[in-house]
Amino acid sequence: MKHNAGLIILVLTVLSFLFFLSRGKNVPLLPADALHAVVNANDGCLGCHGPGKQAPLKPSHPPKEQCLVCHKTGKS
Repeated sequence: MKHNAGLIILVLTVLSFLFFLSRGKNVPLLPADALHAVVNANDGCLGCHGPGKQAPLKPSHPPKEQCLVCHKTGKS
């Protein structure tokens, strides 16, 4: 029983740590302008934010294929 309790405490500690790490992200919302109002797929993002485009992403930007996982609209 003590072994199970220790394991449960360890799992809860790790999950809490991961939860608080994820809260530290400061991901900007999509701008509330006409260009971004129609974006509903990642393909629309790379038209302007792809390599060599008008507003390319920095090389240090995380995976570029899933924009809308992190960036949300201001709409509810």
